[in-house]
Amino acid sequence: MHAWIFPGQGAQRRGMGREVLDRYPERVREADGLLGFSVAELCLEGPEERLRDTRYAQPALFVVEALQVLAARDEGREAPGVLAGHSLGEYAALFAAGSFDFATGVRLVRRRGELMARGVPGGMAAVVGLGPEETAAALRACGAGGVDIANLNSPEQVVLAGPPHELDRVAAWLRQEGGGRRVRCLPLQVSAPFHSRYMRDAAEEFAVFLEDVTLREPRVPVIANATARPYGPDVAALLARQIREPVRWAETMDELRARGVEEPAELGPGTVLTGLWRARRRPAAPAPGTAPASRTGPAPGAASDPGTAPAPAPAPAPAPAG
Repeated sequence: MHAWIFPGQGAQRRGMGREVLDRYPERVREADGLLGFSVAELCLEGPEERLRDTRYAQPALFVVEALQVLAARDEGREAPGVLAGHSLGEYAALFAAGSFDFATGVRLVRRRGELMARGVPGGMAAVVGLGPEETAAALRACGAGGVDIANLNSPEQVVLAGPPHELDRVAAWLRQEGGGRRVRCLPLQVSAPFHSRYMRDAAEEFAVFLEDVTLREPRVPVIANATARPYGPDVAALLARQIREPVRWAETMDELRARGVEEPAELGPGTVLTGLWRARRRPAAPAPGTAPASRTGPAPGAASDPGTAPAPAPAPAPAPAG
């Protein structure tokens, strides 16, 4: 089965969309009118500070990915039998599946970005080299009770969200107590702790906003971040949950494989999700002479990741976070 997958916030970069923005001028003008700024100018010229701003990054990334969907269809590329998107990328997947039209998608991600940017101060960091359960044990060991596991990207990569001083504590603890394993804790360039308990108010406000939006059940299966299962008619409820719950990407990849996907096509800037997919398929390659840390239950707010095979070295780059 063929699949399309879409990256989320963090994948945006200056120059993205160059191949499609000129191709669909009417759509770009429509987006500009809804957003109040030039999408093409932002994507192609920046500045970088604005591209990192959640309020601008989310709609700009959605526009680029939605236009790439249109281009793929116009070019006669193989139609997908299943779709998935990482965080913000899920909106491009739902657009491709017919849950809403282009203008509705722009309005949705504009409001989503506004609400998520208003969240409490905090940040995110990727832990590369540990799985969800090992990371949860590390959070307990270093007393980082205010940190949630926000993205479950693979058996060897998770993303944390929480107060900056607690994320710093986790990073310091991992450097000291890593037990010889090649564990990295990398801060992500985001402005708030997405997909965590700190997004509860934003999720509730977004749910109210969605009450006035017409959303249709996808015509093609879309694997939901919040459940790692296909969307049904409950599109609005799952989109609201997605803001405050972990992105279950490792389980999503397992679901795609269970449906017969051999190599998905990544539509959007970069190839981070493709890297995670391919790393998941390679044989396990644990660091020599090291034993795995003890496995215990997940941290509060974390979902379980059924995968057990560690990713090979070098680990794939951290997936987008928002």
